[in-house]
Amino acid sequence: MEQTKEDLAIAAVMLAGKLMIENGADMARVDDALYRIARNAGISDPKIFETTTGIMMSIPSSHNAQVQPIQRRFGIDLEKIARVNDASRAFQAQKITLAELYSRLQAIDEKVPFFAFRWQVLGAALVSSTLQVLYGGSWFDFLPTFVIGAVGYAVYYWVNIKLKLKFVSEFLGSVVLAFMALLAVKYHLGINADMIVIGAIMPLVPGVPLTNAVRDILAGHILSGIARATEAFLSACAISMGVGIILRFW
Repeated sequence: MEQTKEDLAIAAVMLAGKLMIENGADMARVDDALYRIARNAGISDPKIFETTTGIMMSIPSSHNAQVQPIQRRFGIDLEKIARVNDASRAFQAQKITLAELYSRLQAIDEKVPFFAFRWQVLGAALVSSTLQVLYGGSWFDFLPTFVIGAVGYAVYYWVNIKLKLKFVSEFLGSVVLAFMALLAVKYHLGINADMIVIGAIMPLVPGVPLTNAVRDILAGHILSGIARATEAFLSACAISMGVGIILRFW
């Protein structure tokens, strides 16, 4: 069956929303981009409802509606979010057609790479070690925090991406880094285990999801805000439990 313009518009809206939500965009930004696409596709009165777990869109005049479930979220990928936003604005400015917009969104979904694992681990190591110093730690603990932060993040990444065990990944990552911090101090490779742990867990802390949760609630997206806040709270609980268990039984 030949795809109509309305069908293509709904498909573009669904794909754009899916990409933005999967990669950590706040709902106000998602809402703005989706309505921009729909209205510039010639739909005067689109009805769009999005949460962190799904998108619903209908066109009342033609009784056309679709639902797009969001079954996974990859974390934060600002590059993909920015590219989707740029594509929607290019469509608004009539620089590309609706079909070209949909093709561009498909390319973003399939071809925009995430940062390689080694760069993510290096970034986590640098964040851990520098924040440990900024929080008042010793420069002597810089190198052990660098290594421990890298290992803790690697464990978190592997469990989260390979085994797809959300919250378990934060728990195991914090267990490993807390254990390594105590070992480093025991064998005189570090001075202050508390500061090493504080620095090393920073890459695991759900700061951006919590910020987005507050933004969603303030923007009126209550369901998405509560869902994101709950997810961030559970991640924080998993991290604190992992560290607490090691400190309790050491």
